[in-house]
Amino acid sequence: MVMSLLLALPGAVGLWLVTGGRGLPVRPARWVAAATAAATLVLAVVVVALGSSVDRPWLPELGMRWSFGLDGISVPLVLLTATIGLLVAAHAWAEMPTGGSPATFLGCLLLVEAGALATFAARDAVLFFVAFEVVLVPMWLLVGRYGDDHDPRARADAAHRFVLYTAVGSTTMLLGILLLLARAGTSDLRALADGAGGALGGGTQLAVAALLVLGLAVKVPVFPFHTWLPPAHTTAPTAGSVLLAAVLLKMGTYGLVRLPVATVPDGFTRLAPVLAVAGTVGIVWGALVCLVERDLKRLIAYSSVAHMGFVVLALASGSETGLQAALYANVAHGAVSALLFVVVGGLKQRWGSVDLTVPRPALRETSPRLGFVLLLGLAASLGLPGLAGFWGEFLAVYAAWDPAPERSRALFVACAVAAAVGAALAAAYALRVAGIVWAGDRPDPEVATTPDTSGVERVVLGVLAVAVVGLGVAPMVLLGTTADAVARIGGGP
Repeated sequence: MVMSLLLALPGAVGLWLVTGGRGLPVRPARWVAAATAAATLVLAVVVVALGSSVDRPWLPELGMRWSFGLDGISVPLVLLTATIGLLVAAHAWAEMPTGGSPATFLGCLLLVEAGALATFAARDAVLFFVAFEVVLVPMWLLVGRYGDDHDPRARADAAHRFVLYTAVGSTTMLLGILLLLARAGTSDLRALADGAGGALGGGTQLAVAALLVLGLAVKVPVFPFHTWLPPAHTTAPTAGSVLLAAVLLKMGTYGLVRLPVATVPDGFTRLAPVLAVAGTVGIVWGALVCLVERDLKRLIAYSSVAHMGFVVLALASGSETGLQAALYANVAHGAVSALLFVVVGGLKQRWGSVDLTVPRPALRETSPRLGFVLLLGLAASLGLPGLAGFWGEFLAVYAAWDPAPERSRALFVACAVAAAVGAALAAAYALRVAGIVWAGDRPDPEVATTPDTSGVERVVLGVLAVAVVGLGVAPMVLLGTTADAVARIGGGP
């Protein structure tokens, strides 16, 4: 019952806010959304503590079951999603975008949260796909209706590109799931991981792995399928950008672990070199773009492409260390990117734009608390030891340096070296942003001050800052949670 309530509560309330409750005034709509998100977080903690699950016949003629449950891989992502859901609902007190009903905006946030929670908890491949697709329409609304109103054409283009890319990726993934189910005779992800998928022939495994990897690569996103992400981030409201970076991208990497890595390991092994190269190119390409990008929100979006490249490279390495690195970097990026997008969204709300070429007052002088949190996020993004970003990147490079025996050591060592160069470039663009925004010496005579963070925004940033520091100081809390589940998967053959 607790698991069912966890999934049903945000979905039901979100759907009501979008339909029957869309005329609700802004204040009660905020309270309904915040209370629902808070209750969802409590339920997520209870489910994790009690190990609650549900497993009932769904389509018995096809062998499909209504099956949801958690393990060490999904627990951190469920807690991350529930926490981010509460933070974006609370952030509505600091920023309520225009473009439509406030209740519809808040309902879309809850629907995205519900779809993500169901994705991370699904134990059936078809359920995974259905939950994966639930987030598509509400996220499209967040970008297309509630996005930046300064350029309607760019907003529409970003929303359409998001739908087009994700729909094509989802269709490709569905073909892979159907082929897997037809050949293995079951849609149970646990049975598939325990050997039902591994019993398939080499050609079938390769075909299934290729379809799944190609479809999920769009969602991660992996270079060169990343071009939908920067426009979506640039246009989306702050809450939409936070959900997109901290939750939706994690669905893609989680799908890679649950489907091709766990169910068709031989096929994934044959594709791993291509995936490793694509991830490495994304790391370097994203960092190079960040060195010259003038829009700060777009810059953070390209940095996400680079950081997800580390996750993909770690997965491709094929070792338990690589799988641990990917899972850790996945959660760490969620916390760091959420922090940065809240800060940058706040700056855009204050300044009207976040064009780095426009002279602004230095944050260290006018907004010391906001400036400190920006520096913290940038430091974590560049992989400074003691913060969340360090362990994921360090372990990813280490895993690529010492890949599984079936991988080409020369290729993966080259990828490790290139990824290390990308990490150095990340330090360069982070320092570039810090120099312009935090310590800039180009004051605008027309803008004397930038209001510092306060109220709900300060609380949201405080929670995210604690998470960024906590993950960096105590990485074994997360690594220990995922260890047993990783050992069962084994990182591939």
